[in-house]
Amino acid sequence: MAKKDEKKEKQSSDKTNPLVGGIKGAPTDGPVTTEIYADDAFFDSNKNVGVFSGHVKVADPRFTLQSEKLTVYITKGQNQGLEKAIADGNVAVVRDRPDPNGGAPTRAVGRSDQATYVAATGNVELRGTPRVQEGVNTHIATSPETTMLVNQNGQLTTHGPSRTEIRQEPKTDEQKNETKPAPSPKASGTP
Repeated sequence: MAKKDEKKEKQSSDKTNPLVGGIKGAPTDGPVTTEIYADDAFFDSNKNVGVFSGHVKVADPRFTLQSEKLTVYITKGQNQGLEKAIADGNVAVVRDRPDPNGGAPTRAVGRSDQATYVAATGNVELRGTPRVQEGVNTHIATSPETTMLVNQNGQLTTHGPSRTEIRQEPKTDEQKNETKPAPSPKASGTP
């Protein structure tokens, strides 16, 4: 049962971000609509699986995701819900975290060949030369076998070789003047 330009909506009252490991994003005080766009979609109600392929885009108030393929597994029984989701092929997950002081939000971008979210743990595992960038700082796998695990609290654990780039902007003249101590009065040559 494949359809061209399929759009699927699902409702969730979960206040965590299912594809980036439960990191809280935009506030959610009620049901959230997640829209999945793809060139093709296949649903197997006997196995409770949905497969989206070709230019997959997920739009959610808390994040966006792009990949070549997305497989969604739904739990069986009365309390149906997301069991796990696997994004494959040129995966990019983007979320904006609001600044608690009212400033511009911080953008976090995760890229990998595959991302797997497991609902029971709230963890997202990035495989296939993953990299995570938040603001100007970047954490990059230096081996295709390296995996990165983002837990439901937003903590990142890396297994395998990696490199971290921490960038600091140079101080502007205005910032330099603010940190200079005031000149001390010069001593007079006459007593």
